[in-house]
Amino acid sequence: MTTKYRSWMLCILTVIFAAACAAPKPDLRSDYDRDVDFGQYRTFDFFDRAERAGSGPAYNTLIDQRIEAAIARELEARGYARSDSPDLLVNYSVVTQKVQEVRSAPSARPVYPHYGYRGRYYDPWPSYGYDTWVVDYEKGSLLVDLVDADTRKLVWEGAGEGRVSDKARENLEATINSAVGMVMDMYPFRAGSGAPVRQPGS
Repeated sequence: MTTKYRSWMLCILTVIFAAACAAPKPDLRSDYDRDVDFGQYRTFDFFDRAERAGSGPAYNTLIDQRIEAAIARELEARGYARSDSPDLLVNYSVVTQKVQEVRSAPSARPVYPHYGYRGRYYDPWPSYGYDTWVVDYEKGSLLVDLVDADTRKLVWEGAGEGRVSDKARENLEATINSAVGMVMDMYPFRAGSGAPVRQPGS
């Protein structure tokens, strides 16, 4: 595995929405095709790596295997069975980007002069400006798509986005399971049922 690809894939373990820590909540979103009868779907499998978007080795890495295992567990918990002749094909990807954020807050240091009337004299009053600083961090996204195996049309998509956290590096497998669980929790159907059990994102 190349160093560049290793670093890229390791970002999945630091997506902050996977860690239950005191941090901003992740941005979770999903959608599905309302014209599709989801009752026809009972089985699934994954796209071959060669068919998936993105660069990297032509084989599944250990991280790929863990992501696929986590997604498979979520689908099987909803009654779907993995099959060599699937009704649904699963695609997933991890995207990261560097973010630079400018922040400001009221300064605790008084700034002079600001003249105001004190009794009979004009004396400088302390006024307070703003401190500004730049925060650099990394943002990570996990994207999961479900595609009709016959028509090759996208029927459901889920995504989670959040900050990268160093804490998540300590337990890669738990982080992956948590991230996948949050995204797949938005999938509103069970195998063989065309009626959503919940609305996306609810």
